[in-house]
Amino acid sequence: MSNPETIVAPDSIQWWREARFGLFIHWGLYAQPAGVWKGKEIPSIGEWIMYNAKIPIAEYAALAKTFNPVKFDAEAWASLAARAGMKYLVITAKHHDGFAMFRSPSNPYNIVDATPFKRDVMKELAEACRKHGLKMCFYYSQAQDWHAPGGAGHWDEVGEAGWHGATMPAEPFARYLEEKVKPQLRELLTQYGPIGLIWFDTPVVITREQSLDLRRFVHSLQPECLVSGRVGHGVGDYGSLGDNQIPFSRMRGDWEVPATLNDTWGYKKNDQHWKSTGTLLGLLAEIAGKGANYLLNIGPTGDGEIPPATVERLEAIGKWMQVNGVAIYGSSASPYDYAFPWGTLTRKARVLYVLLTQWTRSFKLRGLQSSVAKAWLLAEPQARLSFHQSLGAGGIHELTVELPAQAPDPLVSVLALEMNEEIRVEMLPLQQPDGSIQLPIHLAAFVDEKGPRSPTLMNDGLLSGWTNANDYVAWTVRVQDAGVYEARLTLGSPEWEKAVASGHRVALSIGANVQRGELRSEEPIRNVRTVHHFQAISALGKIRIEAPGEYRVELRAEKLAEGAKEGLALLAVELRPAG
Repeated sequence: MSNPETIVAPDSIQWWREARFGLFIHWGLYAQPAGVWKGKEIPSIGEWIMYNAKIPIAEYAALAKTFNPVKFDAEAWASLAARAGMKYLVITAKHHDGFAMFRSPSNPYNIVDATPFKRDVMKELAEACRKHGLKMCFYYSQAQDWHAPGGAGHWDEVGEAGWHGATMPAEPFARYLEEKVKPQLRELLTQYGPIGLIWFDTPVVITREQSLDLRRFVHSLQPECLVSGRVGHGVGDYGSLGDNQIPFSRMRGDWEVPATLNDTWGYKKNDQHWKSTGTLLGLLAEIAGKGANYLLNIGPTGDGEIPPATVERLEAIGKWMQVNGVAIYGSSASPYDYAFPWGTLTRKARVLYVLLTQWTRSFKLRGLQSSVAKAWLLAEPQARLSFHQSLGAGGIHELTVELPAQAPDPLVSVLALEMNEEIRVEMLPLQQPDGSIQLPIHLAAFVDEKGPRSPTLMNDGLLSGWTNANDYVAWTVRVQDAGVYEARLTLGSPEWEKAVASGHRVALSIGANVQRGELRSEEPIRNVRTVHHFQAISALGKIRIEAPGEYRVELRAEKLAEGAKEGLALLAVELRPAG
């Protein structure tokens, strides 16, 4: 048996690592119905309307006859992306509906040959991207194709009433790859000049060898073109997290977060759930602080217009990036592996960037062991700030920086800290200056009959597999203030739209003190990391910490709730001063 192929990204990935921020565009025939079919609003995301409304091929394809996006302006689109501070642009060349948004000599089902518009929007956009210094990139659905015979999910192959899940027998799927996918990839990689990356999606039925073959095929045509992780089977040049999945901890390696501005990818006229500029900047900061790229999506209308709410937010982000972009571009993840209540950090060499979503006159950072040489705000680069470093009770290092009364930015301000030496931080969870102690599950040890090990986590950061009441989790934490603390647990639901389980009986111990109780889920909240899952906070009660120092914190399940097949799906334990 031959050895598995070693996956090594091309040297060209350096531009992508420097970029940190890109524009995703979902645009196709689905923008015309805009979420409504035959007078009925169709649930879920806009680009899936053909599948979710069970529209026969002929009816859906008829949309092309009236698709005439006269407001499309490649210059305006590329200019907006550049003004927003984005460095690359990824657009849907072909989504799951099978319609090509480019001139495709190999297949007439495309915007040039099948619509009255007759223009190759990808050619115009590629030229505009070059003008504005953006990397032009293409999304291409390599496995799902509801229009082409052999494509996964093809509507009339099998299944009751013509529709079925994303499955397909191996032989017709292999023909589809050779007869549609490869010819169109060749077109995309030979008609538009240098391409930054091919963003594949939903590999579903594809085999590992087929994923590898597509990767080799792309690199044979453009060796420097990157291949996204969704080509399947972990053979991409970088990894792709799930849709709207914000990392729960620092990422190792090269990763990207594809995320929406509202609740859909393709345009839906009734989806006005726009994230605020503050939320978007907070996500940009958090994702960079965890070492990943942020690929932020927009959905233009059927006539080619970018919604005004989208333009407003991207331009606001761009103004922020003009001042603070140095903290994002080319940055590395925070040296800490846990979150802070006031924001996040990024780093470059010996400089730490503190991205503050909460402003305070006296900023305190715990756990920084390196000595600071100077401190300043990116908005006022010439003004130096006074600071003080100390070693407090419990052996906790603390940096205090005196800040102006007024934040330079009402949403996110950036403090820069240059060190005299390499950046070193305490890796244990630490009590924060506000008195809180955050214990995320990814920093715990999971202990079962085989002994302690790193916990197995689901994509949204929830603990997986705690189904035995004899197992437990444990942290080591450093505490500065003795006292009584309120203990709260964040639980989650690992299943789509399912309520968080209640009824677990647990015991929390810190040193010799123990607090027992039954976990009752309070009002569920949306998990912002994976938007179709829920979280819930459960109050456990009060527990005393006797003195400053280092402690082992253990959480044991004395009884697991009946009917909770996922067991105790824990995200974090939080301790707050009881007042």
